[in-house]
Amino acid sequence: MVIPEITVDELLLLQAAGDVRLVDVREDNEWVDSHIESAVHVALGTVPDRLDAFGDDGATEPTYVICKVGGRSYRACEFAAAQGKNVVNVAGGMMAWWAGGQHAVSGR
Repeated sequence: MVIPEITVDELLLLQAAGDVRLVDVREDNEWVDSHIESAVHVALGTVPDRLDAFGDDGATEPTYVICKVGGRSYRACEFAAAQGKNVVNVAGGMMAWWAGGQHAVSGR
């Protein structure tokens, strides 16, 4: 299964154009340290129990999935897509977000 990917720059354009569903699959401590304010936290190990966070099955609007560099989010996308979710991996993850100087928040 091939999972579509976008860059952080493309994600920023989408966010500027409207409401984007973004799921962060990093671990709790990573999320608390720094995350994108609009993101929803679903740690990778909890993805099977939290599929509702990835939108409705067969939804036309995708859910964008991010982690630190893109590997965990890709795995989350593979699982969610196999369950009928419309998902897109954010290549480069939070490392690319931070490298671009984008705003992030800390805390729960």
